[in-house]
Amino acid sequence: MESSARMESSARMESSARMESSVKEWAVVACGALATEISEISERRGWSLKIYPLPPLLHNHPEKIAGTVRGLLPDVISAHKRVAIAYADCGTYGALDGVVEEFNIPRLAGAHCYDVFASPERISEIMEEEPGTYYLTDYLVRSFYRSVIVELGLDRYPELRPDYFAHYRRVLWLAQQPTDELRALAIQGAEAIGLPLEIEVVGTIGLERQLALLLRATQ
Repeated sequence: MESSARMESSARMESSARMESSVKEWAVVACGALATEISEISERRGWSLKIYPLPPLLHNHPEKIAGTVRGLLPDVISAHKRVAIAYADCGTYGALDGVVEEFNIPRLAGAHCYDVFASPERISEIMEEEPGTYYLTDYLVRSFYRSVIVELGLDRYPELRPDYFAHYRRVLWLAQQPTDELRALAIQGAEAIGLPLEIEVVGTIGLERQLALLLRATQ
């Protein structure tokens, strides 16, 4: 009996320690397309960070992003002391800001992740240079077939390609960590939609800067 009581007491102490440790962590509810970069930045900066990645393909259904984030937040807030949202507006047309206001939790600034990586000012310049720009990030380069070709049905109905891309004039890959493999995939993706490829290396400094701001905002 005494041994059993000690075991139960020890288990309660361990459980309490785990809960205390969890509560002290900073957490982000993140777009899955940013999860790899966020994890790498967090490890390099030594942040105690828990990432809750949501499916990247939500970007093809932006009307679902705000509701999905809202549904996850209560559990995240109950488990962590500091919480942020690693999404820009991402096509929600303000719906995600409604969640930000409801829970008083900050999000990444900008209209979309291209703003985060390259800055809103640079994206404005790019659009002035060529409004018909189709953007890629490293994630979109890696997942191009699944995220674009399959999601748009072009694997089944390739004749629809002009309907989707007739008004685009180029593909611009905003490269975070360019490699020969990613470069080959980017070329392949651009060819699949019949557009020339341009590459601009932006790195992850924009995302890192914004994450640091979110961390300070949750203190």
